[in-house]
Amino acid sequence: MKVGGGLLADAGRLETVLAAIGAAARSRRILIVPGGGPFADAVRAADRQLGLSQTAAHWMAVLAMDQFAHVIVATLDESVLVENRSEIGEAFAARQVPVLAPSRWLRGADPLPHSWDVTSDSIAAWVAGQVDARQLVLVKPAGVSALSVGSGFSRTDLVDPYFSRALPRGIEVRIVPSDEMGAFPAAPIPKPRETC
Repeated sequence: MKVGGGLLADAGRLETVLAAIGAAARSRRILIVPGGGPFADAVRAADRQLGLSQTAAHWMAVLAMDQFAHVIVATLDESVLVENRSEIGEAFAARQVPVLAPSRWLRGADPLPHSWDVTSDSIAAWVAGQVDARQLVLVKPAGVSALSVGSGFSRTDLVDPYFSRALPRGIEVRIVPSDEMGAFPAAPIPKPRETC
């Protein structure tokens, strides 16, 4: 599940989303991949001002995701910061909600282009493939229409331009607006395959 960093602009909405995820995690294995939010916006501003290389901007934006991961762990009970696949499995075994700080894993694998066409949406899609997820839920800002589609997802108005290339075949994509998270625990979500 990718939780957009834009939720930091509304602390109440962020708490509601995380409470819904916490409730759903009691009966499902959920891995949270954070967005970059205002931390990534700061990188974009620095890039505009200084003309950073694409590689520098990419890794700085990935580090922004790590920062939001720390915010989520500080806010969500029963969650734990993880940095790789084995730690995700350990968190599930301990009945905790793993929140991925992806920078170390991504630095080691370096699987995606260094471009602003790649955001946390594409990173979440790549991670979903690495953990053999059956479904990727993207929590988007309030007002976005809920949507559930197969792996042929191509709505670039809702995700970054690289997303459809990062998303492995067979993973269902589900868009959930943050203002509709109250019903999220009751929504049917298949459990991921037992690989973590």
